[in-house]
Amino acid sequence: MLVPLFSAVAVLAATVVPATAVPPRSPGGDGPVVRTDHGLVRGVPHGSYTTYDGIPYAAPPTGSRRWRPPAPAAPWSGVRDATAQAQRCVQMPAPGAATVAGSEDCLYLNVTAPTRKAASAPPQAGRKRPVLVWLHGGAFLGGSGNDFSAEHLAVRGDAVVVTVNYRLGVFGYFAHPGLGSAVPFGLADQQAALRWVKANAEQFGGDPRNVTLFGESAGALGICAHLTSPAAAGLFQRAVLQSGSCFMSFPRGALGPATPAYEPFAPQRDVETAGAEAARQLGCSAGDDGEVLACLRGTSTDRLATPLLMQSFNRPAYGNALLPTAPDEALRAGRFHRVPLVQGTNHDEMRMFVGLSLAAFPLRSEEDYRARLTDAFGGSAPAVEAQYPAAEYPTPALAWAAVLTDRSLACTTLAADRAIAAHAPGLPLYGYEFSDPAAPTPTGLPPNPDFPYGAAHGFELPYLFPSIPTERPLTEAQQALSGQMADYWTNFARTGTPNGPGSPAWSALRPASPYSGPVQSLAPGSGAIHPVDADTAHHCRFWDTLSR
Repeated sequence: MLVPLFSAVAVLAATVVPATAVPPRSPGGDGPVVRTDHGLVRGVPHGSYTTYDGIPYAAPPTGSRRWRPPAPAAPWSGVRDATAQAQRCVQMPAPGAATVAGSEDCLYLNVTAPTRKAASAPPQAGRKRPVLVWLHGGAFLGGSGNDFSAEHLAVRGDAVVVTVNYRLGVFGYFAHPGLGSAVPFGLADQQAALRWVKANAEQFGGDPRNVTLFGESAGALGICAHLTSPAAAGLFQRAVLQSGSCFMSFPRGALGPATPAYEPFAPQRDVETAGAEAARQLGCSAGDDGEVLACLRGTSTDRLATPLLMQSFNRPAYGNALLPTAPDEALRAGRFHRVPLVQGTNHDEMRMFVGLSLAAFPLRSEEDYRARLTDAFGGSAPAVEAQYPAAEYPTPALAWAAVLTDRSLACTTLAADRAIAAHAPGLPLYGYEFSDPAAPTPTGLPPNPDFPYGAAHGFELPYLFPSIPTERPLTEAQQALSGQMADYWTNFARTGTPNGPGSPAWSALRPASPYSGPVQSLAPGSGAIHPVDADTAHHCRFWDTLSR
């Protein structure tokens, strides 16, 4: 069976967003009605915007439809209330919970549409609004589109925003020899949602020919997959990848001592082998393939949604019609869709992961730090320590987090930028680094007085989705940054460049050397949004040499 990731970091399954992030909508019997290609839906007006929640974009993947590609949703007669969010997709049970969270009947999306043009938006001359489609993070194990209330982007940016639920864990990424070269079902769900958007965006005031796919962490990895998936051709026109590029990976020991190295995608044969072993452990190995699959599809949700099975099947498989090759290999070979891109990371990405592991695996001394380096890098550990001496950091734990941030996210994203630019030198390509050292900690993370999280993984999300609960509100300067980030994201969705009136200039990446040049630093305060040399700041020449 595939080796699961360090279970204490299962908190990542909901990124940093608790399931209660978005308050319930107020049903409105007199809300606006929109005609979709499957029937009429009634939304909830909120003054400057309207929400349409719980719209099915595919049939329930339950019963005999478990582990099949998404099928069209059934049409309905009359007016369907789109006034309440549907259940999230099944995820691992929370610590101490008696039952799993969510439902297998979960292929629904939510639409937020402005009701009037934003004062800050440029003149449209009667054109439709850009559409942004959000893919949530959560390690392909948890999270939900329901957790992201999108009115900030929709209203300020005069854009239609769609948030999506997609199958997770064993329900979304299982494979078995009896299924043939099955596609990764969760990624297929995302493409089905994009087809729904293409068919229906215009009815909500959006432009179906101007769709921007954006996502964070596993959501960004999903976008990486779609960039290299032949099946995604024409489904989106731009993309924003936040903290997850096609080259992202973790070394051995990153999530705790002796935990295995992590690559986000897995060969089809490996996932099929793991699926056959899981079937045997579930008592579904007797008979031919049809009997085995019937047994598996008859297994209860609770028996499948265990931490072991969910974490064993959270890597999308390649070697199938949706992902013919590994996305990193496809990117290096130039086999990706030529669409304008924004890619970026947070300054202190891995502090979130390290902070989550400190209670179980304290890192108190230089000896502890050196042991972690040896576990991760073997004979190269002394070279890494020379680049990141513990004495130059407030604590050994912060030194370790800096090593992992640079090795796993900052430099791999910049390397992906270089690969893209090498094959498509004229493609609009923008890099950023979210750099607020005092970003509020999202609710739910353990406090670590001697380990500040800084601008850790996922900490930019409350700036784009301000309803996400944090330990304290954004300051006035942080609110200004939140507005600027919303402007950048929606300007990019509208025109293919983040620049617009009143925005500090953001230059496209035009690498004239093996390194990517400056990216835009996003931080609060006067003059804090400006270009920075992230390659140098994150020791990327060193990591590039070490990887050869």
